[in-house]
Amino acid sequence: MTAFSSHFPDTDFRLNLQKALLVLITILTGLIPLMVRAQNAPPAKMKIGIIGSGRVGSALGGAWIKAGNEVMFSSQHLDTDKALAAKLGPNAHAGTPREAAAFGTVLLIAVPYTALPGVGKEVGDLIKGKVIIDACNPIVARDGDMAVAAREKGVGLMSLEFLPGARIVRAFNAIQAAKMGEAASNNATVGMPLAGDDSNAINIASTLIRQVGYEPVLVGTLATKGKYLMPGTPLAGEHSADEIRKIASELK
Repeated sequence: MTAFSSHFPDTDFRLNLQKALLVLITILTGLIPLMVRAQNAPPAKMKIGIIGSGRVGSALGGAWIKAGNEVMFSSQHLDTDKALAAKLGPNAHAGTPREAAAFGTVLLIAVPYTALPGVGKEVGDLIKGKVIIDACNPIVARDGDMAVAAREKGVGLMSLEFLPGARIVRAFNAIQAAKMGEAASNNATVGMPLAGDDSNAINIASTLIRQVGYEPVLVGTLATKGKYLMPGTPLAGEHSADEIRKIASELK
């Protein structure tokens, strides 16, 4: 054996090393996407701040507590929120809108649309970068000219103006509150349309939608289909997931 060959592996060893490296690379290539998905996956249990604990907020909050989440309810009536929290158990809390905004890693806002600008001013410094599920609807008979403007602009885009910096997902906009509170126990196959621009926010909202008992169906962005997520549009009411996809595909 020459001095040169004595310092290097033989051919078989080198081939085996190359094969081992290829196997390792293949394994790592498969693991990396799984690690990324795990990093982006929402936690099974979340802290949810609710601003607007009326029929929609209280129904969804109660369902999320049953699913094991912690919820803080807030509104203009703290005593009512405290009574609601006391009834729902140790995972339910009550506070001011600012306390709820600080508490929640995710926020549900369910207030009359005319109240949304005021909410934005009150908690604006606490919501930047947070996931917000926007369940507010512009109802012309109730909200007047503001509702007309929101419908013309597109309600998703208008909400972005009132809640700058938030990662908004529109959902829970066009099914009766009582039905949303009971969906998890009814075992019905009903879809829930949602619209948003942030993929991670959409994943988190989808998890919470499933916990309530619905199948999330992404219909588009806030600009394209978010404007249809409100009463009086073809996406309103209860539909299967496939029906929602078909309806959404026909909307311009």
